[in-house]
Amino acid sequence: MGHPSFHPKTLDSPTVLPQVVEASEEVKQKPRKWYYYLWDTLDKPREERWLMFKLDAALLTFASLGYFIKYLDQTNINSAFVSGMKEDLGLYKNQLNYMQTCWTVGYVIGELPSNMILTRFRPSRWIPCMEITWAVLTFCLARANNATTIYVLRFFIGLAESTFYPGMQYIIGSWYRKEELAKRSCIFHTSSALGTMFSGYLMAAVYKLGGRGGMAGWQWLFIIDGVISLPIAIAGFWFIPDVPEIAKPWYLTEEEVKFAQKRMQLEGRQQRKPYTKAKFKKIFTSWHIYALTPLYVFFNNGGVSAAPVFQQYLKASKDPKYTVSQINVYPTIQNAVQVVSTLAMAWVSDGVLKGARWPMIVFGGCVNIMTEVSLAVWNIPTKWKWACLSLTGVAGGLSGLCMA
Repeated sequence: MGHPSFHPKTLDSPTVLPQVVEASEEVKQKPRKWYYYLWDTLDKPREERWLMFKLDAALLTFASLGYFIKYLDQTNINSAFVSGMKEDLGLYKNQLNYMQTCWTVGYVIGELPSNMILTRFRPSRWIPCMEITWAVLTFCLARANNATTIYVLRFFIGLAESTFYPGMQYIIGSWYRKEELAKRSCIFHTSSALGTMFSGYLMAAVYKLGGRGGMAGWQWLFIIDGVISLPIAIAGFWFIPDVPEIAKPWYLTEEEVKFAQKRMQLEGRQQRKPYTKAKFKKIFTSWHIYALTPLYVFFNNGGVSAAPVFQQYLKASKDPKYTVSQINVYPTIQNAVQVVSTLAMAWVSDGVLKGARWPMIVFGGCVNIMTEVSLAVWNIPTKWKWACLSLTGVAGGLSGLCMA
C-alpha cells in the first residue's frame, strides 16, 4: 500500500518493531486513501495489518459470538412467553415484567464487581466461566414449572451475564486505537440484534417440536439455546487474549504483543493499577462518571426495543390475528434495522467524522424521540405504528458509540 513492507514473521526481530511503529504513525499523519473508509487496516503497514487481522479473527469473532449467545439467552424469555409458556404455567398480569426485572437486578448488581475482578484476574478465565454458568442456567429454565423458579433463575442468569458486555468492551478498548474502535465496538454490539433475531426465528422453528420428549416447544427453546451457548463459552478459554500487558495468546507472537502494547502507549492508554484511595477519588471526581453513566442509563431506558412491545402488540391483535410463527418473526424487522443503522453510524463516526461520536449519538436520539412520541400517542395509523416499532432499532445502535 506504499508503506514499508515486511513479511509477517519478521516482526519477531527486535530491529523491525521500531520501524513498524514509525510507519504506523507516519500513516496516521498522511491523508487517508479511499480504501481506509472501507476498512481501516487496508491503509496500514503490512505488519500492523497482520496483527489486526489476527486480533479481528480471534477477539472480535469471539466477542461477537459471545454477545450473540448472551442475547439469545437473555431474550428467549420473551419468545417463550408468547409461544405457550404463559398458558402452560398460568402466568398473568406483570409476571413477564418481573422476570425481566429479576434479570436486570442480577445484571446491575454484578457489573461493577465483575469489571473490578477483570482488572485483577485473567479475563480469559473469568469471562468463559461466567458464560458456562449462564448456559447451564438456561438449560434449567426448561424445567421451571412456576413463576418463582423462573424469577430465581433469571436473577442468576443476569448475574452471570453481567460479566460479558462491559468486560468485552474493556478488552476491545485495550487492543484498538481510537479510529479503529467504533467500527469494532459496533460490530460487537450488532451481534446482540442478531441474537434477538435468531431467538425469534428459532422459536418459530422449535415450536413444532412441542410434545416430543414430553416437553413443550418453549422448553425445547431453552435446551437448544443452551446447546448453542456451551461450546462458544468453552472456546473463550482459547480466544480471549486478555489485555496487552499480560497477554500470551497462542495466535500472537511475543513481538506482536509488544507492538500492541506500544500502540496503546501511543494512544495514551495506561496499564492496570491497584485500587487505592487516590484512584477511587480520581474516579468519583472526574466528569466521566457523572456524564457518561446517565447517558447510558437514558440510552438503555429510551427505546422500546428493550421490552417485547412488538411481540405483545402482535399477540394482542384480534384483527388480524397472528400465528405464533408470525409473532416471533415479524418483530425481527426491528433488529435488522438496528444492525444496518449501527454499522452505518460506526463507519461514519470512525471514518468521515474522524472519531467524533456525538453527532451520530444525537442523530440516533432524535430518531428515537420521534418514534417514542408516536408510540406514546399509540392511536396512530397502523402503517406508521409498524414503522415506528421497526425504527426503534436505530436507538439500539448507540450502545457501541457510547462505549467507544
